[in-house]
Amino acid sequence: MTNSIRARPALRLARTLKSGWQSAPFLLTVTAMDYRNLGRTGLKVSELCLGTMQFGWTADEAASFAVMDAYREAGGNFIDTADIYTTWHAAGLAGGGVTEEIIGRWLKARGGRADVVLATKVRGKMWEGPNGEGLSRSRVLRCCEDSLRRLQTDYLDLYQCHWADLATPIDETLGALDDLVRAGKVRYLGASNYPAWRLMEALWKSDRHGYARFDSYQPEYNLMERAGFEIEAMPLCRHHQLGVIPYSPQAGGFLTGKYRRGVPPPAGARAKAVTENYLNEHGWAVIDALAAIGRAHNKTTGQTALAWLLTNPVVTAPIVGANHADQLRESLGAVGYRLDASEMSRLNELTKYPKNWRPIWD
Repeated sequence: MTNSIRARPALRLARTLKSGWQSAPFLLTVTAMDYRNLGRTGLKVSELCLGTMQFGWTADEAASFAVMDAYREAGGNFIDTADIYTTWHAAGLAGGGVTEEIIGRWLKARGGRADVVLATKVRGKMWEGPNGEGLSRSRVLRCCEDSLRRLQTDYLDLYQCHWADLATPIDETLGALDDLVRAGKVRYLGASNYPAWRLMEALWKSDRHGYARFDSYQPEYNLMERAGFEIEAMPLCRHHQLGVIPYSPQAGGFLTGKYRRGVPPPAGARAKAVTENYLNEHGWAVIDALAAIGRAHNKTTGQTALAWLLTNPVVTAPIVGANHADQLRESLGAVGYRLDASEMSRLNELTKYPKNWRPIWD
């Protein structure tokens, strides 16, 4: 998880960025991108993974192409998507697979498929009817074929179960995934949003039956949401050497610093969730600390929130998304950015949560 190689010489670009605490010139350093092993595998992925939930939703196809171009130019090689993107949009289920189709057209137009680590997911509802969602054998096999077609590729580097399906025996799901690996349609397997006990069960069943196992885990994890991952899943991932690719690393945009004291938040469901959960004195204290640490490094608040994750040796690659290329380039300023022990301690103490850490626990 911490093995790395260097990608390219540093590119240093002076840019004016919105820091969340002021508008100031920052030196956006697109340094040599680190590549880390995905868990215990030999697969090398860039230290920032590109999330694509926005593609076909808040970013049209041209903007999506520009974001992917900027990401590849910076040395990024790891793109994460899901078949259900964008079923929540106005088109409903008809919007399922739209994001994958955009990525597929980009891959065809740009070429270089072998240089991209392409990840997608299966589990969510894609059509009406009793078998329209879940992780049954028939669905896993069908949905994989559908994703391959939309992405215009004959293999997936990483195929992930989006969240658990407790109505389907896990042996059935793992058997289907193993068949896809053996057929060469999938290279590696991962899980997202699994509770730690279900993740452990999957690893045990794979070992027992000789199936290909989960080699990565995708949790929600950031400074504002720590307990759900850290208490049980993080020790599990460390011990069993699963690569960790956290989503929502900036807490729905809150940790970028774009929300301000005394300024009404923007409209929208995401802003509503941020308002209800984080716009309080504790949240503002976290933003103040991130801004202060960032100033010492000539970095932004959002970049410092990413650095907190990148400094954790259990984390492989936080997933960053963007509606346009400039927004992505701001996140790319976190490449190579690490915090020292005192800075990590300051942020960890500020965001600590109730726990009973006994020596036998971890």
